[in-house]
Amino acid sequence: MHAKPSLATAPEAPQPLAPALPATGFLRLPNIIGKRPTKAEPQGIPAIVPVSRATWWAGIRTGRYPAPVKLAPNCAAWRVEDIRALIQRLGGAA
Repeated sequence: MHAKPSLATAPEAPQPLAPALPATGFLRLPNIIGKRPTKAEPQGIPAIVPVSRATWWAGIRTGRYPAPVKLAPNCAAWRVEDIRALIQRLGGAA
């Protein structure tokens, strides 16, 4: 019986489930709940909090998720610090 040759290679580093958050700044909604890949953006955006848009806004109304900061009349964003606190509260690590 012959031993199979070893194909020893260095193990790949695990890919983070969510993108690294900046130290400070703002995140728009697709950066938080993710965005599916499209032909225009084949990479998509991975979700930090994997919920639907409707669930996110309902969670803001009930106080589960942080309220946005209005940057302009039609532009809402969330403080990175608030999203980090949310991740900690939900049991993850940021």
